[in-house]
Amino acid sequence: MENTDLEFLKYPIGRFEYHEDSNEEMLAEWIGALERLPERLAELVKLLNDGQLDTPYRLHGWTVRQVVHHIADSHHHSYTRFKWALTEDKPLIKAYEEKDWSNLFDARTAPVQISLAYIAALHAKLVFLLKGISTDDLQKQYLHPDGNVAVTVRENIAKYAWHGNHHYTQIANLLAREGLV
Repeated sequence: MENTDLEFLKYPIGRFEYHEDSNEEMLAEWIGALERLPERLAELVKLLNDGQLDTPYRLHGWTVRQVVHHIADSHHHSYTRFKWALTEDKPLIKAYEEKDWSNLFDARTAPVQISLAYIAALHAKLVFLLKGISTDDLQKQYLHPDGNVAVTVRENIAKYAWHGNHHYTQIANLLAREGLV
């Protein structure tokens, strides 16, 4: 029986949870997830036609196309946040209105191959960076403007590994429900 519960449709792998006592094995797993995402995502959507790409993953949700473009936009911001945290003392980052970005013309209509290529290049740079940082670097922080919450580099790695898997699973679940896989 398919799960149509709204919470499950929104968060098919659960909401993000970070545990500060995570070990080096978890860190390697998160970086590995970031490294594998571009290829997994490209493979998942490669045979979809425009109608399928323009199908929302849930009622009132983004389309597959918007989700792919959102991943590119969000992970672009994340990469910048990593760089700021690694080079500045607890910088206050700028948030962005992801829902508004996902309703822009490019997110609604551009070929997904543009963002897939960007995600591949961005993640190659990101993973190379993350594999070379020190243990001390993992504890560096940025401040998020929503409540000035401090986020460590280590937590941000976990967050974006989750984020990629979260959206990948939303798309995969839609394709399974529609009988496209």
